This record gives sequence, structure tokens and C-alpha cells, in this order.
Amino acid sequence: MPKFVIEREIPGAGDLTAADLQAISQKSCSVLSEMGPRINWVHSYVTQDKVYCVYIADNEDAVREHASKGGFPANRVSKVVEIIDPTTAE
Repeated sequence: MPKFVIEREIPGAGDLTAADLQAISQKSCSVLSEMGPRINWVHSYVTQDKVYCVYIADNEDAVREHASKGGFPANRVSKVVEIIDPTTAE
């Protein structure tokens, strides 16, 4: 399945408490459970005003459906076309 990076604009995201992040994670996992195996959350990066999430999903529509059902913004959804790291230079 393709991998996607989702950019979520959430002002003050970096100030969310551990309890806030836990509640958001629980909501996301609940929606994912309802949607079945066609979408999986890999991990997310929280910055001051944005959250960047990495998902594996059938398509962009599934990612947007998850965001809609969870009440999460999905300001930009980008399909990953390649992954590189330091070993790519070798």
C-alpha cells in the first residue's frame, strides 16, 4: 500500500499536554479500527503549530475519510514516491 504524509495545521500543537495527545491518539485509533486494514497510522511528528503524520493507506481518499471521521484537519496529503536516507549516498 502507498505511504502518505499528512500535514495538519493545529495552532499550539506543541503546547498540547500528554493527556491531550493521548486523547487525540485514542480517537485516531478508534477511527482506524472502524475503517479496518485499509489504513494504518505509522507515527506523527508534533511541531509548534503543525502535526505531520505518516500513514499507509489504499489511497488519499482513505486518509481524508479518517481525518473527517476523527475531526482532524488534513490540510495537505502527499503521497510518498520515494524514501531516501544517508545510505542512499553510498
